[in-house]
Formats: sequence, C-alpha cells, structure tokens
Amino acid sequence: MANENYTKVTEFIFTGLNYNPQLQVFLFLLFLTTFYVINVTGNLGMIVLIRIDSRLHTPMYFFLSHLSFVDICFSSVVSPKMLTDFFVKRKAISFLGCALQQWFFGFFVAAECFLLASMAYDRYVAICNPLLYSVAMSQRLCIQLVVGPYVIGLMNTMTHTTNAFRLPFCGPNVINHFFCDMSPLLSLVCADTRLNKLAVFIVAGAVGVFSGLTILISYIYILMAILRIRSADGRCKTFSTCSSHLTAVFILYGTLFFIYVRPSASFSLDLNKLVSVFYTAVIPMLNPLIYSLRNKEVKDAIHRTVTQRKFCKN
Repeated sequence: MANENYTKVTEFIFTGLNYNPQLQVFLFLLFLTTFYVINVTGNLGMIVLIRIDSRLHTPMYFFLSHLSFVDICFSSVVSPKMLTDFFVKRKAISFLGCALQQWFFGFFVAAECFLLASMAYDRYVAICNPLLYSVAMSQRLCIQLVVGPYVIGLMNTMTHTTNAFRLPFCGPNVINHFFCDMSPLLSLVCADTRLNKLAVFIVAGAVGVFSGLTILISYIYILMAILRIRSADGRCKTFSTCSSHLTAVFILYGTLFFIYVRPSASFSLDLNKLVSVFYTAVIPMLNPLIYSLRNKEVKDAIHRTVTQRKFCKN
C-alpha cells in the first residue's frame, strides 16, 4: 500500500514568496540583478583573480576560491527556479527535481560551514604560529582541508535526501516554501517521520556544532595571541586579517541559528521564507563583497590586474 501511495505524487507545488503582484517585475529584477548576477559575477571574479595573481597563491586564498565556488553553486541550486516562478502561476517541480534540489542544497550548505571552519584554522596557524605557517599549512594539508568539507557535505545530504525521498508521499503535494527545504517537505509525508526528523536534527546539529566549535576554538586562540601583542597598531593590523572571515561567519551562522534554533513558539512560515531568501540569495552575494572591500590584498590585486590590462591596451 505504501508503494502504491508513493507513486501518486509525481510533482510538488511551491506556494512561493508572498508578495504584492504589482511588485512582481520589481522583485524579479531585484533578485536577478542585485542578488544572482552580482553573486555569480563577484564570486567568479574572485576565483579568476586568485587564479591569475601569483601573490594570492596562499592557503587563505585557496580556501577563499573554493568558498566562492560553493557560493555560486549554492545560490544556483535555488535562485534560477525561484526567478522563473515569479512569472508562473503554477509553481511546479518534478519529484526528481525536488530530490536533486534538496540533494545539492544539503551538500553545499554543509560544505560551506566546514570551509569556513578550515579558513578559521588557517587564520589560527597564521597568527599563532607565523614562523611555522608555510610548513604547517602544506599543500597536502590544504587539499585535505578542502576535500574534507565536500566529503562531509556529501555525507550530510546523502543522509537527509535518501531517508526523505524513500518515504511515501500520497498527497497533498503543496510545499509552503519557494524551494524543496527539508522541514516543509517532511510535513507532506503520509507516514511517521519522527525518526527522519531526529536524523535531520542529529546530522544537521553535528554539522553546525563541529564546524562552529572549530571556528570558536580557533578564534579563542587567535584572540589570546592578539592580546599578547603590545602595540595597538599591531593588534589592529593582525585582527584586520581575520575581519573579513569573521564577518562572513557571523552572517551565515547568525542566519542559520535564527531559522533552526529559535523557539518553536516564535516560528512563522512567512518569516522563515524571508530569512531563507537571505541565506540562499543574499549571503552568497555578500561574501565576495566582504572579502574585496575589507581585504587590502584583494584590493591591491584588483588594482594590479586593472593597471596591467590598461598598460597592455596602451
């Protein structure tokens, strides 16, 4: 009977974002140009800049290039479908399409959390053990610190997606969201989902706790090292090397904490969708801006690249 019911749902319908129809064109252009185009252009530009400028061939920027890649992919999982749904009355997605969207979403969000943890460890070594930095952050270790987040992301999404989409969906098929998020998806299952919700809580919690603890412990040691610096100018200069990363961490973890950790009494589906827009569209756009506007080395690299191109044209 479960197998018969399972085949009944062949697609899901999104309720989408709640907005005034008169703002449809404005919101479409806002999301397309301000968020998605700037996101792809900024992150792709960061990857190319790190690739062509030899002075940025350091572990820190190696991690940053992968963070930019994950941001492009992370946003591209959700944004194109959301943009097309602005002009479609029936916001449908196939069963397989929903499964793929959830699979890639779970993969990239976990990978981003642990990439930020790898970057925190890199800053810890650079500030607390500067003389051993080039030895400690070997090419092999850097590759391991990048491959690790992708492996964890794969384990995270395989656990959630496989467990969720093997369950019976026998109607209704309306997802109160603008993408296939796990929580509203499980509410459509016509079976006991307590074990699935527990698995989501444990695995997602482990991702957040372990990556967050790595970042927290790294910055405790970094803060202790900064406080031992006698000159105020030296403390500011040392801390400035971490400011971009800290800003990115606070924005991402603050948003995820608001969605997944706040009390259930304050739960609002509309507010949840609004915050989901922030971490799926806005945060990937902000990261390249944060690292370019708050990072002197990146600004110098941009200036060198622009100057060289002008010189070559002349």
